[in-house]
Amino acid sequence: MGTLVMIGQVILALSILIILHELGHFLAARMFGIKVEKFYLFFDAWGVKLFKFNYKGCEYGIGWLPLGGYVKIAGMIDESMDTEQMKEEAKPWEFRSKPAWQRLIVMLGGIIVNVIVGIIAFWMITFKYGEADFDNTKLYGIKPGIIGEKVGLQEGDKIVGVNGNKANLFYKDLMTSDVLMGDATLQIERAGNAMDIVLPVTMLNEIAEHKRNEFVTPLFKMLPVDTVSEDSRASKMGLLKGDSIVAINGVKVVRLDVFQDEVAKNKGQEIKLDIIRGTDSLQLIAAADTTTKLGFGNWPMMTREYTFTESFPIGVNKAFSVITDNIKGFGKIFKGEVRADKALSGPVGIAKMFGKEVDWMRFWTLVGTLSMALAFMNLLPIPALDGGHVIFLLVEMVQGKPLSDKFLETAQMIGFFILIALMLFTFGNDILKW
Repeated sequence: MGTLVMIGQVILALSILIILHELGHFLAARMFGIKVEKFYLFFDAWGVKLFKFNYKGCEYGIGWLPLGGYVKIAGMIDESMDTEQMKEEAKPWEFRSKPAWQRLIVMLGGIIVNVIVGIIAFWMITFKYGEADFDNTKLYGIKPGIIGEKVGLQEGDKIVGVNGNKANLFYKDLMTSDVLMGDATLQIERAGNAMDIVLPVTMLNEIAEHKRNEFVTPLFKMLPVDTVSEDSRASKMGLLKGDSIVAINGVKVVRLDVFQDEVAKNKGQEIKLDIIRGTDSLQLIAAADTTTKLGFGNWPMMTREYTFTESFPIGVNKAFSVITDNIKGFGKIFKGEVRADKALSGPVGIAKMFGKEVDWMRFWTLVGTLSMALAFMNLLPIPALDGGHVIFLLVEMVQGKPLSDKFLETAQMIGFFILIALMLFTFGNDILKW
């Protein structure tokens, strides 16, 4: 069931993004009076269609090959490779009959919509959920994972700064692309001593292989009790908000993870807590139970809420950070600092990000992320992508005449094979990782 949920989320997300991207081209073309002959979700390769209907001279449908979608614009050399139409005399409603600036807007239409969708997604997520993070200054320190240990971090280290800037929040300051992509300097406090740790430029390889949680995770102090759940063991034993737990079954605790370990060790047994309430020292007893939780909270989580207007610039910044991160990532690939097979993911990798349970915050965050990534990828100057068409139109505008149909047909074929090769690489890479 979980696998079906994961597949369903991926299909839904990609369908939304493909339809909206192609809608951008469709609306821009219609705005300038250009005829659109087909609008398809997924590809109807070899003429095989799952569903179709005609409306006002345009065929709408769903193809069987779920590798994207397309709009067929009259008088344009695109993935349909309709060379017969191009041999006929240009009609007023065709793409090739319009000024270069109008054709440029049509080609940018899908990318513009992707950017708008990405901004709206991050804007609405920020407005609804705010920003939740851990106060790094109130943590006991960090616990390194596989990656953290490799770079020299130790359990209990406090990361107080990154590249000379204070690290006040765990996720916003420590788990950023500037850190996870490597080549950053961490300011560390270890047993009262200050030191620097320089992260390797190849660190993204490790992140891609082990995931970012294997860099560091937070270690929480035993802070005063903040919440007590109703009818929980903590409530029944008399634990109150503001109580400070100093020991469990005689074992002194200053870290939450140590406390949780002790609770787990005493599963099914009576638990005694030494607490400080105001100026009094008390001992509370929880009856034996098979659960490994007492039912109270004391994590240093902070959630900041934003108004509708305050959320907008934050959403814009988050959306465009996806593009800047992609640029940095590709730059590292081209420099040889990161292996392409480590950094790039295909449909299987994307599916794993959605997970086997429906979490709408995560779903729409990934939709926003993928929308911005799709905008970036489509803007790459590869023939057959929007970016390739944009480059050809800019050349036409500079030289004052269009490139030949023969050149455009050849470029389209080359671009098509490049895309097929990239798809095969990402699919194969996904399978090998799996």
